[in-house]
Formats: sequence, C-alpha cells, structure tokens
Amino acid sequence: MNSIDYIRPTTVDEALSLLSKYKGKARILAGGTDLIVQMRGGRYELDAVIDGKHIDELNQLTYSKQDGLVIGAAVPCHKIYGDSKVAEAYPGIMDSASLIGGIQIQGRASIGGNLMNAAPSADAIPALIAHNAVANIAGSKGVRSIRVEEICSGPGATSLAAGEMLVSISVPAPTKGFGARYIRFIPRNEMDIAVAGAGVSVQLKNGKIEAARVALASVAPTPLFVVEAGNSLIGKEPSDENIRIASEIAKQAAKPITDMRGTIEFRKHLCEVLTRRALHTAVERAREEN
Repeated sequence: MNSIDYIRPTTVDEALSLLSKYKGKARILAGGTDLIVQMRGGRYELDAVIDGKHIDELNQLTYSKQDGLVIGAAVPCHKIYGDSKVAEAYPGIMDSASLIGGIQIQGRASIGGNLMNAAPSADAIPALIAHNAVANIAGSKGVRSIRVEEICSGPGATSLAAGEMLVSISVPAPTKGFGARYIRFIPRNEMDIAVAGAGVSVQLKNGKIEAARVALASVAPTPLFVVEAGNSLIGKEPSDENIRIASEIAKQAAKPITDMRGTIEFRKHLCEVLTRRALHTAVERAREEN
C-alpha cells in the first residue's frame, strides 16, 4: 500500500487547491465511515485524504423559519437529529439521519458524505429529495447549486466535475401542512443496508394534496425520484385509494436487481408497501402541522 497524505485544510479554497494539485487522486473526508472502508477494500487508490472536518463552511448547521435549513457537508448525523427545532421541521430527514449506521457511526457519518457516496441504497438521499433539497457545490469556476435528485449519475458516481466538492445542502423552510417520511426495509439488524426504501413528502391545503414527492432507494442504479407518483396525488384528497395508486406507480417505476438481499419481485413489492406506508405517515404529520 502506498503512503497517503492526510491534510487538514481550514478553508474551501484551500481544499479546492488540494483537489487540483492531486488531480483526481484525492478525496474529501466528510465523516469517513464510507471512505475509510472503501480505501481498505481497494476501491480507491489515493495519494491524499483531505479532511473536511476543519473547514467552517462544511460544519455549519443553521435553521430559521424564514430561510430554511443549511447542513454543512461534514455535519455529523447526531447534530442534526439532536437539534429539536430541526427535528421538528424536517421529519423525513430526521428519519434517515437516525438510521445511518448505529449511534457510534452517527457521531462521524454525515448527510453530505452519504450523498456524495452516491450509493443506490443511501438512506439520506430519498429523504433529501422528498424535502426538495439543493446541493451547494464549489469548484474552480465558483459556486453552483444542483437539485439533490440530479447529483447521482450511477452507483458510486456523481455529476460533480473534477475538482468540485460539496460544501453544504440547503433545504427550503417547510410551510403549514407539510409532512414527510422516510422508511426502509432491511433483512436483519446486522445488515444495515436497505433492500428498499421510500422517502416521501406531501403539502396539504384545504384538505387536498397541493404537492407531493416520492423517491426510492435500492431499486435502481441511483436513488430514484418518481415524479409521476407525486404528481398523481396533486389536487386530490389523501384517500387510501389515491395513495394506493401513487404507490403502484412507484412500484412500476422501480428497476431493481436480484442479489443476496432480495429478488426483483420482492423489491418491487416493497416499493408499493413502503411508499404507501410512508405517504400515510406523511399525511398524518402534515395534518398535525395544520
């Protein structure tokens, strides 16, 4: 194994300069719970690890009812669900943040790292999509923002250009009548990888669904944003039948594979069940907000 430089920059510009210097042979460490394992397994042959835990912008966690939520790329999960105001305002994100690994892992693992790892089974990504989140990306040409559903381009791959890095994730402030939920199925507690997962949100107004979003995990090469499922609910009452129809659309959109954790048929069945259950809970949460 070659020696690897470990570097602790304190600014985004310094980190970008290092990414440029190492020309694709360096990665940002947001939490390390994926990166370190992958390095040991030979997935990456790096010349440098750039620790983001010492960059202020990557460690900010701010929330206001007017401006919404900003989660720095290196903010650990426990700080997110440990903030009572954030937990109350963003229930779907809380669902996923409290599921990523165990308590010890959540002391290091970050939502930003989960997003940049770009695993099809990532728990944070469907919840972020459901909450209409945006990723703030820095590079040599400046800062740009990308919708979270546009980040993952394949298993373990993102749409970021060479030399770019995630700085933070912005989530709009929820309004009255908003509810969200992330739910998954795992084969057993010892295998903490979703066989399938569903992240959903609804916006209620005058007893009807004004907006809805549905995203799935572990049933496609990337986390899957099922626009048609959410759109099928718009303007309708959140009845059992309407939710069932949306859940069936999610099931049909899934493109899973058969592996050691589940078959294609089982995963498709889970998509319907998990989407339906998540939507019912999201509606309940939305009504509580009203």
